[in-house]
Amino acid sequence: MSIGELLAATVPMVRTLNLEYLETTPEKAVLVLPDQGEYRNHVGGPHAGAMFTLGESASGAIVLAAFGEQLSRAVPLPVHAEIAFKKIALGPVTATATLGRPAVEVVAELDAGKRPEFPVAVAIRREDGAVTTEMTVVWTLRPNG
Repeated sequence: MSIGELLAATVPMVRTLNLEYLETTPEKAVLVLPDQGEYRNHVGGPHAGAMFTLGESASGAIVLAAFGEQLSRAVPLPVHAEIAFKKIALGPVTATATLGRPAVEVVAELDAGKRPEFPVAVAIRREDGAVTTEMTVVWTLRPNG
């Protein structure tokens, strides 16, 4: 089962918003929020809450791809998030997430008994390529026990 299939099966909001996973690797996660009338805002674009969920979901997908081998000893958790709405989003939007620190550094901190934190940058674009939203989600790997 792919990460996208796993998340669609286990995270109700992913199913609710019909998020589509185009790519999920340790280097990049790409998700699409389809244009759906029931999730539009007062200007006809995706509601801010749907955009936040798209960005957070993209960040979570790359975290699972990059740190899935650590799940037996640590739980990935978002610590905080910042979002900036730059332009009006209309139609389907695509979120691209990238890790802000090398995964090997994060795992080395975990190996040293620390609780590492790391940022994930997310850019959300319209079909014309314009960036409508920028988001940073800081994640941690909380050691089990």
